[in-house]
Amino acid sequence: MYTALRLQQRMRQELRRGELEITVVTPDPYMTYQPFLPEAAAGNISPRHVVVPLRRVLRQCRILIGEVRTIDHAARTATVTTLATREKGAPDERITYDELVLAPGSVSRTLPIPGLADHGIGFKTVEEAIGLRNHVLEQLDIASSTRDPAVRDAALTFVFVGGGYAGVEALAELEDMASYAVRHYHNVTREDMKWVLVEATDRILPEVGPELGRYTVTQLRRRNIQVLLETRLESCADRVAVLSDGQRFPTRTVVWTAGVKPHPLVAATGLPLTGRGRLRCTAELTVDGVEHVWAAGDAAAVPDLTAGRPGAECVPNAQHAVRQARVLADNLVHSLRGEPLETYAHKYAGSVASLGLHKGVAQVYGRRLKGYPAWFMHRVYHLSRVPTVNRKARVLAEWTLAGLFKREIVSLGSLEHPRAEFELAAGGKHPDDPKGSS
Repeated sequence: MYTALRLQQRMRQELRRGELEITVVTPDPYMTYQPFLPEAAAGNISPRHVVVPLRRVLRQCRILIGEVRTIDHAARTATVTTLATREKGAPDERITYDELVLAPGSVSRTLPIPGLADHGIGFKTVEEAIGLRNHVLEQLDIASSTRDPAVRDAALTFVFVGGGYAGVEALAELEDMASYAVRHYHNVTREDMKWVLVEATDRILPEVGPELGRYTVTQLRRRNIQVLLETRLESCADRVAVLSDGQRFPTRTVVWTAGVKPHPLVAATGLPLTGRGRLRCTAELTVDGVEHVWAAGDAAAVPDLTAGRPGAECVPNAQHAVRQARVLADNLVHSLRGEPLETYAHKYAGSVASLGLHKGVAQVYGRRLKGYPAWFMHRVYHLSRVPTVNRKARVLAEWTLAGLFKREIVSLGSLEHPRAEFELAAGGKHPDDPKGSS
């Protein structure tokens, strides 16, 4: 989105009409601002305000909702499965291009753990974030309405796997939300809930440094959250989380945030890849050794010229991706005009992480912040980075209202099956009833 937006701006400012035609192929008609997913899951921000509608911001681009299946760069064509071809079972659409920009991002990196595919919950999309919020609130309802101690214990046990940003922020925000929600339950207390963070390495939040990582562990444990370091999830079959240290947690909630990997599309392009499956790129954001192909973001292995050591690559995060997009767009225009290309170089500015309402950690340009100052920095930084003035204003308004009124603790899990009630009324089969209803 940022690459197309930059090209669109240059079209308006300096390019001739018709000199550039931009086609954006994307499976969703919006871009998700992922740093806000934990707050969306906690109900601090409305889900529709953490996404940016592409048709609104990319007015001079052709938006094609679909998925690229194959790329034949020798013929300069891409095969795309669109909504229309999928609905009708028609042949995939073939589109031609002169210049190709690959920015498919990343997907969750999973492991062949028994039960993970059946019971695990991801945390990469806004749909997963809202689904997780509904799921957590539903577990409180289950625990409140049963007298079976085993069912109640499993419903109130929440296991998060992965101690990076996504895992720590999601756990902290949801624990904060659930602790507030149980005030309205007559037979469920905060002490009844069990929150577990499982991390395979010896520390969490490595981006903020070891000192703030240890501080985060201390703060989470003070909230009665179990932080298990150097521990792995061995199985979650039969709704029992089995850990490498021998502990077993009957649970209905296993959230998987243990890293990401490049989108599978890059492996199907036939373009040069690194050992980790990312596109091998130059500092000018071209794909190494291939003309007319560009890449940026999580799926691109871009040399980090500020690291001071050979072979260093930019870490796959939004801080680099947004800046790479601008350089990529400018270089694409330079290439069309036969001008020298710019090199991408950005010194890492730091990291911020929220640990729930009024709690956080931050390391910005070498300075470490904790507690409320870090939480405030987290909000200010991401508010400045979320695209469009419209989204900034809406997020700020929601934060202001959240400070004046109580949290919303309503679960709308039925949204996942909007036709269930009608199908049941029409004599059909309820989605949660394998035998159907009479």
